[in-house]
Amino acid sequence: VAVADKAGSGLGAGLGAGLTLLGAGLGIGLIGFAALGGIARQPEAAGKIQVNMIVLAALVEGAAIISLLVICFALVGKV
Repeated sequence: VAVADKAGSGLGAGLGAGLTLLGAGLGIGLIGFAALGGIARQPEAAGKIQVNMIVLAALVEGAAIISLLVICFALVGKV
């Protein structure tokens, strides 16, 4: 029974990590897509749009890193 529990937790951690990275990649891609569309419409606002894009991308990436840390700690059994 112990081996089955470890295999299940490993599978769950792998799925969780994959979905986390997929979500972060899609989120950052959509942020970049929207920012480029906004810059194309209003080139004079490129500086403000770029700053906001970088802040939002950092927030998405930070959420992804926190989620991966939670998955790693759960896999090790620390949580």
